[in-house]
Amino acid sequence: MLAFIGLRPGMTALDISAGGGYTTELLARAVGARGRVYAQTPKPSPRLAERIKTPAMANVVLAARSFSDPVPPEAHGTLELATLMFNYHDFGHLGVDRAAFNRAVFAALKPGGVFVVADHSGRPGTGISESGTLHRIEESFLRREVEAAGFRLAAEGDFLRNPSDPHDRETPVPAQPKDEFVLKFVKP
Repeated sequence: MLAFIGLRPGMTALDISAGGGYTTELLARAVGARGRVYAQTPKPSPRLAERIKTPAMANVVLAARSFSDPVPPEAHGTLELATLMFNYHDFGHLGVDRAAFNRAVFAALKPGGVFVVADHSGRPGTGISESGTLHRIEESFLRREVEAAGFRLAAEGDFLRNPSDPHDRETPVPAQPKDEFVLKFVKP
């Protein structure tokens, strides 16, 4: 995943929906001491609060912000990367204005900046309708929404694909990894 994202030391990144900070820490380690990572979450979890105190997270800034306004003002125009790992589908049942969210991320990135979105694959024709039940989203639906904000698809990561997943349950039966996609968008 980190190789696909294309992280470099010194980058400035935004980890959207940071949760417990797992991805945030990976980004922080990859961008190094000269880089900066903003950990966005509407309500910081105890795990993130603890993790942010560790030396590996010294270059992380907690951004307790809503999804409708996810980018701290000081980060605008400095961001080279934004990530959203396995949570875009949640915006469906949380009632997030996804168009406004995508526009905000687009506006905050530098030209050439990258937005990487990974999520659980939904069935064709379902859009975001199964976000609250199966925790999945149709890949083409997500792609259309992100591109509508001005992003251009730069690459597709197939390394989390599982064509054996029947896509009809939250956890596939028989037990197996979910089919997941990773899309890399760029701000022209």
